[in-house]
Amino acid sequence: MNELLYVLAAVAVAVLIIARQVRPQRIGGGGRKWLVVPVVLVVLGAKQGGVIDPHHTALSAGLLAAELVVGLVMGAGWAWTSRVWAEPDGSVWSRGTKATAGVWVGGLVARLALMGLGALAGVHQSTGALLIALGVSFALRGALLLHRGGALSPAGGPSYRGRVADRV
Repeated sequence: MNELLYVLAAVAVAVLIIARQVRPQRIGGGGRKWLVVPVVLVVLGAKQGGVIDPHHTALSAGLLAAELVVGLVMGAGWAWTSRVWAEPDGSVWSRGTKATAGVWVGGLVARLALMGLGALAGVHQSTGALLIALGVSFALRGALLLHRGGALSPAGGPSYRGRVADRV
């Protein structure tokens, strides 16, 4: 697969997931379906190769590490800014907020800054690092939402560690 197809795949997945955030989404339901997209993104990113520039090994490894940190921060921020609530039937739901959109914008700006730094330093950059970081973001977000959803007590009303979850 050439680099353009990787970029298009990453953009398509990101648009799909972001579009789903404007609608309430049920959390859980059993299984590990929440892990499929992140694993696919990480595998595609790793398979693409070229994540580390052999001519700038230390710098490209540092940029990759920074990209992964941005991915982790973005995934955590995305999960913690999402509204989570329990319905009377016990089902747990989530929905992104305006703060969630802010996390996405901040993550995008940070990623563009990293790409700019790499370009200024002459580091060859592939989309593999972006795909891996997106996979890490989506995996952490899913795990944290499942954790938050499990912490909700439908019998006692929708709450999360003392904070009332907003209903949509």
